[in-house]
Amino acid sequence: MPVQRLRGERLQIMLAAEELVLVDDFRFKKRMPSRAAAVRELFKRGLAAEGFLTAAPGSKSSDFGIMGKPQNGRRSPHKHKDDEAAPKA
Repeated sequence: MPVQRLRGERLQIMLAAEELVLVDDFRFKKRMPSRAAAVRELFKRGLAAEGFLTAAPGSKSSDFGIMGKPQNGRRSPHKHKDDEAAPKA
């Protein structure tokens, strides 16, 4: 018999339509039974990831989307190739 997990806490998040498409695409590609299961799996993978971005002081929730390049509110703990100075001539 499967283990029953009690999930007594609710977490509500707002996503742009394009972000929800990405979540749903992940869900169907990985054959997840629900959006909630897909989001929990994405959380698990994100929490286990190394080299993630950290929030800059004063950043806002709107600075953190799931599409495209990092916005102004985020910074990387590691140097990025675009951060390197151009070679001196």
